[in-house]
Amino acid sequence: MAIDSSTPAAVTTPVPAPPGPDRLSGRARLVLLVLCAAQFMVSLDFSVLNVALPVLGDDLGLSRSGLQWAITAFALPSGGFLLLFGRIADLYGRRRLFLTGLAVFGAASLLATLAWNPAAFLTGRALQGLGAAVIVPTGMSLLTTTFPEGPLRDRALGISGTLLSLGFTVGMVAGGTLTDTLGWRSTMGLLTLASVVVLAAAPALLTESRTPDRPRLDIPGAVTVTGGLLALIYALSTAAEHGFGRLDVQAALAAGVFLLVAFGVVESRASAPLVSLPMLRRRTVAFGNLGGLLTFSMMSTIVFVLTLYLQEVLDLSAFGTGLVFGVQGIVSVVAGVYAPKVIGRIGARRTLSVSLLGQGLFIAALLGLGADSGIWLATVAVSLASMCHLGAIIAYGLTVTSGVPDEEQGLATGLVTTTQQVGLTVGIPLLGVVATTQASLFDGVRTVIAVAAGLLIVAAGVVAAGLRRAS
Repeated sequence: MAIDSSTPAAVTTPVPAPPGPDRLSGRARLVLLVLCAAQFMVSLDFSVLNVALPVLGDDLGLSRSGLQWAITAFALPSGGFLLLFGRIADLYGRRRLFLTGLAVFGAASLLATLAWNPAAFLTGRALQGLGAAVIVPTGMSLLTTTFPEGPLRDRALGISGTLLSLGFTVGMVAGGTLTDTLGWRSTMGLLTLASVVVLAAAPALLTESRTPDRPRLDIPGAVTVTGGLLALIYALSTAAEHGFGRLDVQAALAAGVFLLVAFGVVESRASAPLVSLPMLRRRTVAFGNLGGLLTFSMMSTIVFVLTLYLQEVLDLSAFGTGLVFGVQGIVSVVAGVYAPKVIGRIGARRTLSVSLLGQGLFIAALLGLGADSGIWLATVAVSLASMCHLGAIIAYGLTVTSGVPDEEQGLATGLVTTTQQVGLTVGIPLLGVVATTQASLFDGVRTVIAVAAGLLIVAAGVVAAGLRRAS
């Protein structure tokens, strides 16, 4: 990736002053639209493929347990490289990397569309993840530096969260429709088209943004954290399917732990660290990211196993499955409208813990699913769980990034989105594989539901206690 360091530095993306303290100006709305459209596209990627997984597996020859790699191949690089690209964007230009990420994502989507075997498809998915690792932190840091902390940022993040849910809704419904009519390849083709549209609009609206002081990039920190995350995610993903007895799993796990420990040592001595250790010691960052990790990992896992349950246990079509999750997305969009208002009344920290608790309780209600019926229960329970999930998404983003100066927003949002992608990566392999490898898929689904609900309920208490003591 070529980086031109000769462009003069600018602190934030210039946006005309809003007409009032709580209102967005016309240009600010357009900037927000472009940034949210990119996040929408990444959200669309996950959901549009999720509903097509069973058909995709039959066509390309991926086993039921191997289907997790359609998700993991994307999440592995996106989780591993987020911190690195977030920091590079801070130093060398958020707009430049944002546009680069869009181009990589579009090309990778085209490769996935034309994939002729599992290897080609998974390569396309991995490159999509690499593009997302650029798009997500740069887009979020452009958003948080564009909109000052307070009502405007709360509203912008609320709109962003709503559009993320809308992307999930559109992806589920479109994924089912496209899979049943044009085949699973059309779902990847939709992402190719979406990336072209966003890439065409972005340059005219976004101006360059970077930190005013440009310290040297922390190369040792970048190498150790990226290598450590990649090794650890690979080890957990592979162990979930094959166990911890394999040599490659043990080697990757050891390498991951060693590199992450080395990363901590490197950062404690670096003059311009990739990650500020004092930031990681903040309770809002630590417990906020814990809540984010649990809400993403458990929700993505539940969606994965419910897709298999609806299509393989209840024999529901891909289109019907898309409608079930479409209702979920509509409820989430409505929740996205009201979540900022709830946060304004009770605060982001309390909203996070309450949302985690609600998500856990509604997921627990899915234990009432039957082996021959359960469509209505699945629709209602997963929709209400998703409503709480969206509240947790917005609340944990605000909790982690509040009080962080503009020059570190790329780092803070990198931590937020790393948590998101690691959650997506770890949840499905570690829990989703329980459903896909047991003799009875139905029994496996129930086990995953019970574990996910329990973890969320416990996490709600831990996060509430931790954030209550935060200064």
